[in-house]
Amino acid sequence: MCIERNKSIAIYNKARKHILGGVNSPFRALGILSGERPPVAINRGNGPFVWDADGNKYIDYLLSCGPLVLGHANPVVVEAIKSQTEQGTGFGSITNLELNLAELITRAYHLDKVRFVNSGTEATMSAIRLARGFTERDKFIEFEGGYHGHSDSLLAGRSKGITVGTAKDTLIATYNDPKSVEVILNTEGKNVAAIIVEPIAGNMGLVLPNEDFLPGLRQLADDYGIVLIFDEVLTGFRVAPGGAESIYGVKPDLVTLGKVIGGGLPVGAFGGREEIMNYIAPFGPVFQAGSQAGNALGMAAGTAQLEYLLNNIKIYQRLSQTTNKLINGIYQAAEEVGIPVVAKAVGSIFSLAFYNGKISNYQEALKLNTKMFQRWITEMLNQGIYLAQGPLEVNYLSTVHSDEQVNETINAARDTFQELKNEAHHLTTS
Repeated sequence: MCIERNKSIAIYNKARKHILGGVNSPFRALGILSGERPPVAINRGNGPFVWDADGNKYIDYLLSCGPLVLGHANPVVVEAIKSQTEQGTGFGSITNLELNLAELITRAYHLDKVRFVNSGTEATMSAIRLARGFTERDKFIEFEGGYHGHSDSLLAGRSKGITVGTAKDTLIATYNDPKSVEVILNTEGKNVAAIIVEPIAGNMGLVLPNEDFLPGLRQLADDYGIVLIFDEVLTGFRVAPGGAESIYGVKPDLVTLGKVIGGGLPVGAFGGREEIMNYIAPFGPVFQAGSQAGNALGMAAGTAQLEYLLNNIKIYQRLSQTTNKLINGIYQAAEEVGIPVVAKAVGSIFSLAFYNGKISNYQEALKLNTKMFQRWITEMLNQGIYLAQGPLEVNYLSTVHSDEQVNETINAARDTFQELKNEAHHLTTS
């Protein structure tokens, strides 16, 4: 089945004249680059749905890449933004709005102090700089396949334009393998300022930590005097009110947040132990600043969303149950026709990979069948289901996705898997 997207195509073609590649983030071009489908230009969203420029309606599981836990145009968030707009959009000064959101975050995550920034990239970049200033060491460890934003040191080995001097301070370990970290520390331990990790990986598909992984990192960080940073830009207030620590019982020294804490507007934050946070300017020697940090609209939207979530804590249990119902239904639909998939969910996040085996790190994630994934995304889109466009990305549910949308999605998946089964001989592993 194919639906008309002529207006989307026209918008994309015009955008290419004024916007590099026609997109403002390369992830949005994945379908276009694969040649599988035309671009989708979204016009509006409401609840669990979005509509494209041609009027086609989709059940949305991208949710602006995660922040819309309450769905599109939620009245609670919209009213907060409208109300604040009438009083001013930003002031470049301290406000009670910042205090309100800071109190919610520090209480939920058991943080001593927090600093707001404008994005997840700023949060992780600043946390790394802070760890370096606190420890007076240069190097840090990240994990293959993890994504912590697009600052230079965090893209070492993955992008042109990164200097040799910058790249030499980035050390790469294997996710879910604490021994790979120990090997690095045996030679570099005295030079390592930080270990930054997604406690629940969301950029190689959804990969959960093995039982020994996070406790192993905590122990190694303690042994070597290293700052342990949990990057929860994707998972913060998505998997649980208190984040990964509340699930796995491992406390980091610093946490980075984004997405949900802005209620759909661009907001990021980093926070943690007071001893470390006090190294940030204006009182400490580590400089960090942002003229729009703590922007009034973002603070208002984030506070409205978090207050609603934290005052209705049973929402998290319901979200988890709905997400599991969805991913289990999709998995069973694949199993019925004999298509091997890896289906995972935690909290309100889920992913599906076309692979026959276990995925616990990046190298295993790279073995998935990308051709089949592209056909899956295309056919689901044609049936009115909007999913993350990349095979290593994750999807999200909102509080307004009902059983009706879940069942509709499972039925669409069943039809799509049958189509894939019929084409299986063409969809060889890439």
